[in-house]
Amino acid sequence: MSTISHDLLHASALQLAEWIRTGEHTSVEVVTAHLDRIEAVDEKVNAFISTNREAALAAAAAVDAKVAAGEEVGPLAGVPIGVKDLLCWQELPTTAGSKILEGWTPPYDATIVRRLLDADLVIVGKTNLDEFAMGSSGENSAYGPTRNPWATDRVPGGSGSGSAAALAAFEVPLTIGTDTGGSIRQPAALTGTVGVKPTYGGTSRFGVIAMASSLDQPGPCARTVADAAALHEIICGHDANDSTSVPAPVPDVVAAASSADVRGLRVGIVRELGGEGFAPDVRARFDEAVATLTAAGAEVVEVSCPNFDYALGAYYLVMPAEASSNLARYDAMRYGLRVGDDGTRSVEQVMRLSRAAGFGDEVKRRVILGTYALSSGYYDAYYGSAQKVRTLVARDFEAAFAQCDVLVSPVAPTTAWPLGEKFDDPVAMYAGDLCTIPANLAGLPAASFPCGLDSAGLPVGFQVMAPALADDRLYQVGAALEQALQTQWGGPLLDQITLLDQITALDENTQQEARA
Repeated sequence: MSTISHDLLHASALQLAEWIRTGEHTSVEVVTAHLDRIEAVDEKVNAFISTNREAALAAAAAVDAKVAAGEEVGPLAGVPIGVKDLLCWQELPTTAGSKILEGWTPPYDATIVRRLLDADLVIVGKTNLDEFAMGSSGENSAYGPTRNPWATDRVPGGSGSGSAAALAAFEVPLTIGTDTGGSIRQPAALTGTVGVKPTYGGTSRFGVIAMASSLDQPGPCARTVADAAALHEIICGHDANDSTSVPAPVPDVVAAASSADVRGLRVGIVRELGGEGFAPDVRARFDEAVATLTAAGAEVVEVSCPNFDYALGAYYLVMPAEASSNLARYDAMRYGLRVGDDGTRSVEQVMRLSRAAGFGDEVKRRVILGTYALSSGYYDAYYGSAQKVRTLVARDFEAAFAQCDVLVSPVAPTTAWPLGEKFDDPVAMYAGDLCTIPANLAGLPAASFPCGLDSAGLPVGFQVMAPALADDRLYQVGAALEQALQTQWGGPLLDQITLLDQITALDENTQQEARA
């Protein structure tokens, strides 16, 4: 890998944008370097389901033409970005990681996609995910599992596996994810990247394939806090096309990310999100990060949120129930794959055969669970009771925020586990969402920031949660933590990842030997 391409791949998104604006590099150069990187390493990582080199380079050339003409461009103009394959984009198929939508190209763009394009970002492709965002490991995609760039025999987390892995593999500097129960934050934690779930309604869900409508929220993924904030500012804001969109100003997240000042900020450690079941290294890195914030001037207190103990169970009733309702449309009559329609079978038989062939096991499991929870005679006992727990979780948050400005916890109980280890144990898999689910149930903003490595050299994530519409506090804490820890580490945590560069060098050597 040349020095120039290494610099382009490892630079922050904001640095790349500055180089493009000043003419030090063109957007075509930057995008080409990242497309080449994807070609070099994605066979090992499988972070992308699809890419579009022609459209990406054309968009990059258009940005370069604007810059050359002296036109004003946005803060991230010309920078390449990957988009989770739940968001509709007319240039590429949108599959939701499922065979049931294989080859379907939307006739319209999601609002977030349109905002990216209007801001002159360059979409290079669609990132891999657990099918219909149902999973915590990245192993449930119909297009193969995504692998963790830190150790390709381990999971990158899910469901936004591709969005996080693409960042850690230096394939793109920015991605868009979605978070229903931790699908942005947990992969960020397991890959040493930054992932933010905005306040529910803070980003538009128009054009985002729904899993659980009262929980889903798109958000920014990046390698630095400042990059995530810059992307957050672009994609957030009210959208009249989304009935759940909040008509409120976007918090000044960019200013918060640049301040890194937590003096006097009250930080609450959630007693219920720690202790037994958490790996010792995860707990140690969390405690060290809290000590770092304390040294930076934050005031740390412990708070109790007793109903968080019931959040996991409530979530796995609310989410499957809403998913069952949302996925009913993929019935081979209105949308999706159709098989067995040979003129001899009834509509019901064709539907059954098509859904059986098009949906994976995890989707089927959650649809069955959700349909049961909504069935006559069980609705109040299951779905209704879960919604009551949801209210209690929200009240716990309200009481906790009366005592502090933000809440903190580990993101996940463990670091990345080996591929296949939990694949046949859904209960163990679901338990990994213990810390992330409460914020989704309450609709609050939350983020994952890198806070170190475990004894095996795998990343650990630090979760920050804030009150509704106080997304800027996430970036304030994240920036302070990033600044202090990078001083200790001597640079970004991702500077310690070398495996994929070794793979690239090996591939280049092999190609040179073949040419010789």
